[in-house]
Amino acid sequence: MVSLKSERELSMMRKASSFVARILDEVVSMAEPGVSTLALDQLAERRCKELGVIPAFKGYHGFPGCVCISLNDEVVHGIPSAKRILKDGDIVGLDFGVSFQGWYGDSARTIGIGKISKEARQLMAVTQEGLKKGIEQCHEGKRVFDIGHAIQNYVEGFGYSVVREFVGHGIGSALHEEPQVPNFGPKGKGMVLKAGMVLAIEPMINAGSFEVRVLSDGWTAVTADHSLSAHFEHTVAITPKGPEILTI
Repeated sequence: MVSLKSERELSMMRKASSFVARILDEVVSMAEPGVSTLALDQLAERRCKELGVIPAFKGYHGFPGCVCISLNDEVVHGIPSAKRILKDGDIVGLDFGVSFQGWYGDSARTIGIGKISKEARQLMAVTQEGLKKGIEQCHEGKRVFDIGHAIQNYVEGFGYSVVREFVGHGIGSALHEEPQVPNFGPKGKGMVLKAGMVLAIEPMINAGSFEVRVLSDGWTAVTADHSLSAHFEHTVAITPKGPEILTI
């Protein structure tokens, strides 16, 4: 079942999502060479407590952190650690969500640390633009796969690949709801989009092959060929006036 949110429910999701964006801004500001990924996670957890929101990922299926922090060839679900120290040239995926009075927001960004390579800069820019292309499809009457088709068509034009193993999702009073929102697929297929649907759209794009593997920690997914990976995500409401990005 797909949940269509009322205006009151959407207003709660806007609040939750605004907290996500605010805390992510602060985490990004702290991310620089010499800082551990655990320190970034601790900042996010402290700010959640101060702002009266619940970190969505902490303890979710046993995940130990508040923020999924993924470096370089790590695609998603990197575990924060005092031993992972950011260094010049790294790219860092920050995936974060909160619950506010029972309603969720979810967002991700990939950022560069210090001076990054031209390759990394382009991958990040194309992935972020791919997310924008997907969001542009979020109109009533469009279909779920229109989103993924737009993302895939754009990023593959640069020679990049779309991760298949992880996809976007509906979101609302649960972190993950129906429908699944792949970042690939055939145009004109899938569920029809309706006003009141809220989707977490999150392209994960690799510089090399789309194939990934999960490390022995049971969480961290990396590119199988060790190519760079980037990840961007917004929580987006389908409205009669078009897409509304909540996590800004």
